[in-house]
Amino acid sequence: MKRLIFFLLLLSGPVMLAQDTIPEPYDQKYREDQFYIGLTYNVITDVPDDVATTGLSGGLHFGFLRDMPVNERRNVAVAIGAGMSIDRFGQTLFIGESSSNETIFAPLDSETDYNSNYFTTYTAEAPLEIRWRTSTPESYKFWRVYAGFRLGYTFYHRATLKQTGNTVNQSDISEFEKLRMGASFSFGYNTFNFYAYYSINPFFKDAVTTEGQSVDFRTVKVGLMFYIL
Repeated sequence: MKRLIFFLLLLSGPVMLAQDTIPEPYDQKYREDQFYIGLTYNVITDVPDDVATTGLSGGLHFGFLRDMPVNERRNVAVAIGAGMSIDRFGQTLFIGESSSNETIFAPLDSETDYNSNYFTTYTAEAPLEIRWRTSTPESYKFWRVYAGFRLGYTFYHRATLKQTGNTVNQSDISEFEKLRMGASFSFGYNTFNFYAYYSINPFFKDAVTTEGQSVDFRTVKVGLMFYIL
């Protein structure tokens, strides 16, 4: 019996030594490939004097980003992906169409009776980001700072005026710029991150109100972005 016990101890010695030398099962080539979803409050800038943001103005943003680290520590990376933005801009500019099929841009004054007036866009986006983070192979909770550029194409847009017993929709606006470009920035810790976006190019080209003022329309979006590994 003693010999058997001694023999088993001899066998177990190398096994225990081997277990002590097995490296931790961490992925040393990890990436921060991430699905993202964001909620924003949308503010319109560069508006005519008589136009203001009003009512519900918000956005829903979601997609996927492929992470490509550029240094050995893997805390600096470039990411490219694909996503979608659905935005609504409540404002006081009526966008309609005349009998000659020309777009009408008319500010709504206090004498106009209406329930809501808003502009809606559905945009496919290709985000590009420069990323810095404090992540390690052992932990997925970290600080991050991401700055980037978003190229988008608005495949659907619509201006809507709702009045009691009447709704006016305009989805064929020749002045609207479907190609969208914007700068983005996000920072935060773990899942919850502050997010901001600024549109580089205006929404409309060569658009003028009925009062002769230029209609450029840009937007600033601020809110929360959630990243999911």
